[in-house]
Amino acid sequence: MSATTGSIAVPTPRVLPWVAVWGAVFVCSWGGNQFSPLLLMYEERAHYSSLLVTVFLGVYVLGLAPALVVAGSLSDRHGRRPLMLAGIVSAVVGSGLLAFGPLGAGFLMAGRLFSGITVGIAMAVGNSWVKELSQGRFDPAADAGSGARRASLAFTLGSASGALVAGLIAQWGPIPEVLPFLVHICVAIPFAVIVWRTPETNRTGGVPGPWWRQLAVPSAGHRRFTRVVLVAAPWIFGSAAIGYGYLPTKLAGATGTWGLVFATAATVVALGVSSAVQPFAGRVTSLLSARGLLTAVALMTIGIGVVAVAIVQQSVVIGLVANVVIGVGIGLALVSSLLEVQRIAGSRDLAGLTGVFYAAAYAGFLAPAVIAAVANVVEVPVILLVVVGLGAVSWVAILVSSRKHIPA
Repeated sequence: MSATTGSIAVPTPRVLPWVAVWGAVFVCSWGGNQFSPLLLMYEERAHYSSLLVTVFLGVYVLGLAPALVVAGSLSDRHGRRPLMLAGIVSAVVGSGLLAFGPLGAGFLMAGRLFSGITVGIAMAVGNSWVKELSQGRFDPAADAGSGARRASLAFTLGSASGALVAGLIAQWGPIPEVLPFLVHICVAIPFAVIVWRTPETNRTGGVPGPWWRQLAVPSAGHRRFTRVVLVAAPWIFGSAAIGYGYLPTKLAGATGTWGLVFATAATVVALGVSSAVQPFAGRVTSLLSARGLLTAVALMTIGIGVVAVAIVQQSVVIGLVANVVIGVGIGLALVSSLLEVQRIAGSRDLAGLTGVFYAAAYAGFLAPAVIAAVANVVEVPVILLVVVGLGAVSWVAILVSSRKHIPA
């Protein structure tokens, strides 16, 4: 089918524009999480210490956090497309550096840093772009929550796919330290063209004045954001990092030669369950309270407690159960948080506020490195019980503000 403009026939798009950006977020998320199931491989085959391996997992926060804030704010001023293109380039560079990992830890550190930049751009810019393409003339049939659900689903499915492909190659494929990253490069490159051809949605110019004023993100000071969303945010990826990043290294004795398979299964289970519950998250969330986030934080905290039990019992089955519980919590938390962010953000700083939220959420990925460092003097189950206690405190804090400071 085609529309006519004068004497020129203009083809009608067969695919809604949000699908193209959804795919870009998917492939960037793939690159960010393909490393997670390989931690055990680097510990066993490259003989890196447990602490260094967990640092590999968390170092990309150093690239991710500034990318979330800077990229989101700059896209509010200059548009989504140029920043998302930078994200695709960063994805290719990051996987390229990781492919050189056998040459030394420095390449792994640098690759993880670029992977963090990639995910930061995808989360702040890509998620906002998906939301904007899931409304109005771009998608008249979408409801108000479609953007948040689609964006969070792109992240979780992309993360699960990256972990699955990398884990299977690492266990049974050739050159496992290199091939997973080459596969990702091949998947990522075509999206540079796809993103280039996707309609721009943000032409507001952002906050008036010098470019650096855009970094302020006015909505970040909203009491609903600081007292509800930011309190819940670190638990999203903190629970994920503990469930499918840290736990497999502590069950190495129980899994034996199947360690990589378990690490992959734990990741896919957590993110697969998260993806499965997201379409139904709207039934739990509420416009009048933080019911969705309260449920999510409770589940993620319980999941971390089950992780402690799995380590004490050296049980693979209990470990998988822990990741099911954590996965449900992550799914609810992502959708609920993004809905809160979209209600709080002004028209000029949606991507900026989304970036601030994800920066706080991804800070949780530092949890395994902290646990590994403290584990030199305190037993791991004791540390995890303290973490569970902190989760309970966070839950109470969210409950206190659950019905307060709700945006009009």
